[in-house]
Amino acid sequence: MDPELLERITARRAELDELEERLAKQLAEVRAERDELAVAEKVLERISEQLAEERAADAPTPGQVGGRAVMLIPHREPDVEEVMLPPDYQRILAAVRQAAGPVMARQVGEMLGVDVNEPSWNHCAGNWSD
Repeated sequence: MDPELLERITARRAELDELEERLAKQLAEVRAERDELAVAEKVLERISEQLAEERAADAPTPGQVGGRAVMLIPHREPDVEEVMLPPDYQRILAAVRQAAGPVMARQVGEMLGVDVNEPSWNHCAGNWSD
């Protein structure tokens, strides 16, 4: 056999062995990170479920007034967060905050995309401010 050719083969084999080692190490790192992400995803899923259950338990519940279902709103207290309010009330608060100053109920309705030309809006004449 040709010694020069044999030397080239040996050198190439050494390069490939080194590359294989680097790739095996990189593959192990990728697999470890994937495993960590899977664990993080499960933890996040579990925490999200717990938060959703807590929020559902703390959410306002419908009540009855005059035979009609109505949403009961918690009394305003310093430690009560807006997320405790029904979504429609949260939208109303956001609309009032966006205004430069006090707004008429009709303006809030317009900001929320409600048809304010219906007769039921005729009694809404007061100013709202946060």
